[in-house]
Amino acid sequence: MKLDRKEILKALETITIAGEGKNMVESGAVANVITFGDEVVVDLLLHTPAMHIKKRAEDDIKKTIHELISPEAKVKVNIKVEAKENPNEIKGKAIPGIKNIIAVASGKGGVGKSTVTANLAVTLAKMGFSVGVLDADIYGPSMPIMFDVENEKPISVTVDGKSKMKPIESFEVKILSIGFFTAPSQAVIWRGPMAAKALNQMIFDADWGELDFMLLDLPPGTGDIHLSIMQSLPITGAVVVSTPQAVALADAKKGVAMFMQDNINVPVLGIIENMAYFTPEELPDNKYYIFGQEGAKNLAEDLNVPFLGEVPIVQSIREAGDYGRPAALQTASKIETVFEEITRNVVQEVVNRNDSLPATEAIKITTMAGCSAVKKN
Repeated sequence: MKLDRKEILKALETITIAGEGKNMVESGAVANVITFGDEVVVDLLLHTPAMHIKKRAEDDIKKTIHELISPEAKVKVNIKVEAKENPNEIKGKAIPGIKNIIAVASGKGGVGKSTVTANLAVTLAKMGFSVGVLDADIYGPSMPIMFDVENEKPISVTVDGKSKMKPIESFEVKILSIGFFTAPSQAVIWRGPMAAKALNQMIFDADWGELDFMLLDLPPGTGDIHLSIMQSLPITGAVVVSTPQAVALADAKKGVAMFMQDNINVPVLGIIENMAYFTPEELPDNKYYIFGQEGAKNLAEDLNVPFLGEVPIVQSIREAGDYGRPAALQTASKIETVFEEITRNVVQEVVNRNDSLPATEAIKITTMAGCSAVKKN
């Protein structure tokens, strides 16, 4: 069987890339098509650095060639991304020494986003990465409680002649939170600009040092704080946390959509399903899907973003958070295994993102100590 280049180009004219408006041949996205007998190589040039669009384009090309040309064709797609300058795009400035900044978000409150952030952080630290957590939930800071540092106060240090805040360290994780600067019973009643100013101080007036990962624990929703963060920082990627029930998934979908907006353009690394099921200690083989089954997993498939894993409802996760020792530190426990698997998936998606998309002015991972823990495909 010999494939015809002209027929393949004609078939590719039936595919439109999201955001381009024209078919991929007319828009210039197809840079080249080369055929070798029953093999075809398509070189694709995209202008949108969004992982879901890249994956969809690759899948569409393979499907179209198999359906319209030959089901036996061996198709390879090489994708290069050259992002167009977007005058409305939100850009942040990098912090020297911080290689990857991951936003952990949820459309809805109460889905366990802060718990997931804390456990991701300690698991990354156990893997050998240097990790920081910025508690960006100005109105409901949780990190001081979850890391048992409620009564700590950051001290001032001099760095290059400038006075900077020194983050609090707990379980080898550097932490800054507005909770360190307010009384536990004090409500933070601030308008957006004041909250944004406080966040900027914790971001840029802090001595974070060298970090492989900074995790941002964002507040629920899609509001002013989120925009302030993305205007301040170049976010490497976002992780969205949701529970399986429909009311949470509806808001999680909005959270994913926020990061995918053209003027924000933050790659979504994937979705984590929290409170996925309940297994009683005395019945370890039983799973009870209290909030519904695989709702977040199905949402990830619908949105064409990675599914990073599921966290069960376990009493010790709640207790560990309340007592200030994240549950992922429980050696040889099921919870440790769960969070290790999810964290490996997050690291792998960051590696994939840095290999395939332009940097968001953040440096790629160079220390891959934890990637011995990343599954090899």
